[in-house]
Amino acid sequence: MAINKNHPFEDIDGIKCAVVETGVDENRKEFLKDLLEYNRYTVVVSAEQAKKAPAPASETEATETPAETSLPVSSTYKIGVTDVTFNAINAIFGRLLKTRDGRVVTMAYWYQKEKVSRDDIPYFESNN
Repeated sequence: MAINKNHPFEDIDGIKCAVVETGVDENRKEFLKDLLEYNRYTVVVSAEQAKKAPAPASETEATETPAETSLPVSSTYKIGVTDVTFNAINAIFGRLLKTRDGRVVTMAYWYQKEKVSRDDIPYFESNN
């Protein structure tokens, strides 16, 4: 439980972690894990409970597709770091995270809106 909503932390797989993001897909999980591990954070990833498809409305639908109701809608993950003082917003605007090519991580790069971090352009002048 967090003191406020901007700094959540909890146990992920039995390890106390600062929660980085929840409900992320496989691509986002790999991006964040790679970026955070490069910046020397110990990353903990846990698969979130899959949501089940809604039950069919009528009996005819139930007999036609019984297997589809038990399939998960999507596979999502929860990502955390063992440094419970970590906060993504503070790390980005404090210029604490670096990319593999030595640039400072920007907000657009963090949210994968840009392939290359453009830290030479101030965030308030950026179009993203």
